[in-house]
Amino acid sequence: MPGTPAIVPGLFWAALAAIVGLGAGAAAAADLTREQVVGLLAAATPDHRLDLSAKDLDRVDLSGLDLSHAVLSGANLFNAKLVGTRLAGADLSGANLNMAWIMRADFSGANLSGATVQGPVVASGLAPSPAEAPTFKGANFAHATVSARLSGFDLSGADFSGAHMGVELKTQSMGLMRIELAGADLRGANLAGADLTYGLLRFAKLQGADLRGARLVKIDLSGADLTGADVTGADLTGAVLAGTTLAGAKGLDTVKGLHQP
Repeated sequence: MPGTPAIVPGLFWAALAAIVGLGAGAAAAADLTREQVVGLLAAATPDHRLDLSAKDLDRVDLSGLDLSHAVLSGANLFNAKLVGTRLAGADLSGANLNMAWIMRADFSGANLSGATVQGPVVASGLAPSPAEAPTFKGANFAHATVSARLSGFDLSGADFSGAHMGVELKTQSMGLMRIELAGADLRGANLAGADLTYGLLRFAKLQGADLRGARLVKIDLSGADLTGADVTGADLTGAVLAGTTLAGAKGLDTVKGLHQP
């Protein structure tokens, strides 16, 4: 359709990863090395958690470490390696996780409020796989900026209230860099006031989710299950709803752009 940007699955992510790889040699030295982080971790106690707040950890390999409940607020983790890293309950508020490698990472209950998570590497191949899936169960993404391939991942009970996950068309010359949540487990998630414009949520599990006031313009919800979800005041203008289940959904009469038979 005229005026509709091209959607090229995987193209933007692949190109962005290549650009990051080319520029890796020009990166400034990080504040800490992996060995220094391991040393600080060994000295941490339950009463004195590992505190890496505001540290520059650009491209540092932290794979396999147990950073559960660590403080990483405002940290720069751009292109950092977090493969298999435990970050359950960690404070990552305001952190930069753009292009971070997060395969098999555990972010359960982590605080990612206000963080930036754009183009994280979630698979060794072109498509995410269950074996490499990171976990975000109960994570807090409130007011975070997220553009990522999270299809099929566990985001149940996560808080995306006020999150910025919509597409900025003026920055999409290479194809849509959008949130991908196809088949993701979002049961009981809080998406109130979130912007998911052009998002891909085919067959997403959204039972009991809070979508009040969410911007769902041009979103693909085909086959998604919104049983018992609260969609009061949401904007579904131009949304794809083929096979979408809305049984028991609350606030349907207040939804903008919803045309029921």
